[in-house]
Amino acid sequence: MREYEKLFIGGEWVAPAGSGTIDVISPHSEELVGRVPEGTTDDVDKAVAVARRTFDESDWAFMAPADRAAIVARFAEIYAARMMDMAEVITTEMGSPITFSQLAQSPAPWMMLTTFLAVAAEYPWEERRQGSLGGEIIVRHEPVGVVGAIVPWNVPQFVTMSKLAPALLAGCTLVLKPSPETPLDALFMAELLEEAGVPKGVVSVIPAGREVGEHLVRHPGVDKIAFTGSTAAGRRIASICGEQLKRVSLELGGKSAAIILDDADLAATVEGLKFASLMNNGQACVAQTRVLASRARYDEVVDALAEMVGGLKVGDPHDPATEIGPLVAQRQQERVEKYIAVGQEEGAKVVTGGNGMPAGQDKGWYVQPTVFSGVDNTMRIAREEIFGPVISVIPFDDERDAVRIANDSDYGLAGSVWTADLDKGMDIARRVRTGTYGINQYTMDFVAPFGGYKSSGVGREFGKEGLEHYLELKSIAPKAG
Repeated sequence: MREYEKLFIGGEWVAPAGSGTIDVISPHSEELVGRVPEGTTDDVDKAVAVARRTFDESDWAFMAPADRAAIVARFAEIYAARMMDMAEVITTEMGSPITFSQLAQSPAPWMMLTTFLAVAAEYPWEERRQGSLGGEIIVRHEPVGVVGAIVPWNVPQFVTMSKLAPALLAGCTLVLKPSPETPLDALFMAELLEEAGVPKGVVSVIPAGREVGEHLVRHPGVDKIAFTGSTAAGRRIASICGEQLKRVSLELGGKSAAIILDDADLAATVEGLKFASLMNNGQACVAQTRVLASRARYDEVVDALAEMVGGLKVGDPHDPATEIGPLVAQRQQERVEKYIAVGQEEGAKVVTGGNGMPAGQDKGWYVQPTVFSGVDNTMRIAREEIFGPVISVIPFDDERDAVRIANDSDYGLAGSVWTADLDKGMDIARRVRTGTYGINQYTMDFVAPFGGYKSSGVGREFGKEGLEHYLELKSIAPKAG
């Protein structure tokens, strides 16, 4: 069992203000696998005070970008050496299959670090422009200040690093609030930050629940909030930040559509959707959970998906053969089961899966991977984010109709089109209103901006655009005295 008795505040291990603890329960065995202190509003106050003082009074914010980058590069080296340990921690605390953890949960954060280092090395931190009124204008990119970062449980290190890496390179200080479901990876990461020699006061990690998170959002000492999570929570955070004119970036939910055109290689498409639709047990905001198929090939697509999904190995997430593990918590299991029941009540047909424990499982927070046919885009299972291994197959009349259905959503985070004609795929990619899009795949590249249209968020992460969310602009007009 992994246990912590202290919080990481300003780069030091500090006794918590309260006596509460967070028990981390394995979603596979339902046994205790970890325990950490539960942060309080007093702990947040202390962390923000340290971050504020460090930002305002130390050299961190005004250090040469190359010097900050050297510290981040050292952190990246240490992180790389412990990636497999991090993957094991994440699988243990939230049930991600170990193959996915070793592929994405820990390597992707390291790749983010190295990519942001490359972006920062080329970034124009200070530019000189010829003034329109004569003379020269200096445009500086300076750190936004103290950042409050709130991250979810599904890909905890992935989301953490999308905020931590650019914040550090920009010269910000940061207070991280990880989800109470997944505090172990965050505190393990704090150990690596300490080993890397990140200066005191720059980073704090406070595991806590929603009320403490809202206290961080409201804190007058915080200059920017970076949040990833549900759209409902994002709306509340945006309203609070709006009242305070506080900088905010939000990466929220999704209900992404995968459009299968008639010329697509169906076997290759279904193999691609195994990952794109069901990664991380379906607990991914970018998951392609609406599969759109033409009426001409609809039955063929449904049968192929049902065969693939019905053949997935469900079980112990530590087993390398496992393709679908448990959901993160019992409440998430119950949520997904309710959506499966709702889908049937609305008239959709369960082709494979359905409610009840998967074969061979008598404990743990498992659900059966499920495919629905006969789905209309007005149904709740087609409109609401389920966050589990559930696919809805929706028919379309022609390509224009497919684009219409894909766009008929409150969300706009991700999507894909599957076709033998790349030009046709590009045309559809341009017409679907979503922040990231794949042709014959779904992936994201850390050099390119990631984020959503509509209710999927505000702002972008990754690439130059992700770094700029942690910077303010200052114009200086010098005149010789």
